[in-house]
Amino acid sequence: MYLLVNIDHVATLRNARGEGYPSPVVAAQICEKAGASGIVFHLRGDRRHIRDEDVVALKESVSGKLDFEMAASDEMLSFLKEIDPHLCTLVPEGREELTTEGGLNMNVVFDDFKERVFPSIRETDIEISLFLDPNPEDINLAFELGTDAIELHTGNYANAPSSGEADHELERLKKAAEQAHELGIKVNAGHGLNQKNLPKFIATVPHLNEISIGHALISDAVFDGLETTVTNYLGIIRA
Repeated sequence: MYLLVNIDHVATLRNARGEGYPSPVVAAQICEKAGASGIVFHLRGDRRHIRDEDVVALKESVSGKLDFEMAASDEMLSFLKEIDPHLCTLVPEGREELTTEGGLNMNVVFDDFKERVFPSIRETDIEISLFLDPNPEDINLAFELGTDAIELHTGNYANAPSSGEADHELERLKKAAEQAHELGIKVNAGHGLNQKNLPKFIATVPHLNEISIGHALISDAVFDGLETTVTNYLGIIRA
């Protein structure tokens, strides 16, 4: 199981003042030095945090896995192929949302992904992951498309208002991971995971390949330092 760190909110902090720091690239270097296996970024259409020049610099500096999160627009597909990261994670994107609010609606995007998006990315060696809620039908459609991986949306588990609802979401995530694994799809996960809810998640959900953590990790780093925080998360994963 590998930890990938999402450094979007380092860019958010930089953009708040527009003075060029803190640097997402420096943050990525610290994360890798501390043992993270790779870096995640989401280049949004409105460029609210990560920007094009950040992506170019990350491609040049990241030595581990680079995961390019994006909506499946023609603009992003073109830039994706120019950057040539290891992994592309396709996510839904709403202009008014504060953060990604759920997984892809596979019934809605299936035909477009089959006819336009997947053929375009398959011209490269970039692996494809789909950001999905733990719904059996969505996973089956992802399999039909031939995706390499899925990233299970863990936000409903992380934000559950009660332990009972959290356990219900964990059971859904467990079954989704088992289904994807049986279909030969790699299982990644992310959204809302933190040091408190991560241990139970890891103990319950099988076949996890990569876990992406961003907002909580960067928030913890404000108090504990980035290198220490990455080390703490790795300790949870390795335990």
